[in-house]
Amino acid sequence: MIKNIKLFINKNDESIKLGKIVRNNFIKNGFNVTEENFDLGVAIGGDGAFLRMVRSSNFDSNPYYIGINSGTLGFLQEVKSNEIDKLIEELINKKYKVDEIGIQETEVFYDNNNTKLYSLNEIVIRDEDLKMIKLAVYIDEDLLEYYTGDGLLIATSQGSTAHNLSYGGSIVYNTFSTLQLTPVGPVNSKAYQTLQNSVIIPTHKNIIIKPTSNRKSLIVTIDGNNYIYQDVDKISTTIKDKKIKCLRFSHYNFPQKINEKLLSN
Repeated sequence: MIKNIKLFINKNDESIKLGKIVRNNFIKNGFNVTEENFDLGVAIGGDGAFLRMVRSSNFDSNPYYIGINSGTLGFLQEVKSNEIDKLIEELINKKYKVDEIGIQETEVFYDNNNTKLYSLNEIVIRDEDLKMIKLAVYIDEDLLEYYTGDGLLIATSQGSTAHNLSYGGSIVYNTFSTLQLTPVGPVNSKAYQTLQNSVIIPTHKNIIIKPTSNRKSLIVTIDGNNYIYQDVDKISTTIKDKKIKCLRFSHYNFPQKINEKLLSN
């Protein structure tokens, strides 16, 4: 039963104003608005607000998550600002849907250290100085290619409609829990033979990236946040069993979302 609500509000005037309305409506309808031990996290803002919400919650798989859009595109934001009463009605009557979304787990091995990072949308791997990068790409232990180009983007199904789409990647149903390996500025010449299109990888498969030149200082971008690692040995990324629960309206369907966000005027 959803009773305790935590609000994650963007720090701009429109989101703060909408946040007050949302808070009052939840309290008026018998919900508790709390800062901890919440059943439902509500992000108010754009897609960045949703990403910050799940990241600050450490991708906790116990509560539900939903977004109310006060930004622009808001692909992760299920609820429009004029649909707050509708959301509360569906919560009270338990008419909502729930999608379980796979979380990307990335481990970076560098300079005799390693660190683990989680992402909802994607990771991007580039040279620290944004020069051409050379990487060996493996699926589990099997070599896929020797990649040369500006970088590699590895997106989740949820993130397939984000930066992945801008780089020519495919749209994937967000509940598939696949990874998509998309080249960024790939080089294809007599000297370098590189895949020009995306490759979709099933769940539980590891994508392993190894620098093949002396340049091993990399920028790893995790859902828009940049981290620099020196002397990188390899990067391993996968989707296994970790998931979060995204709450949807009862009428939600993915093709309609694609049409509404990407095609409709």
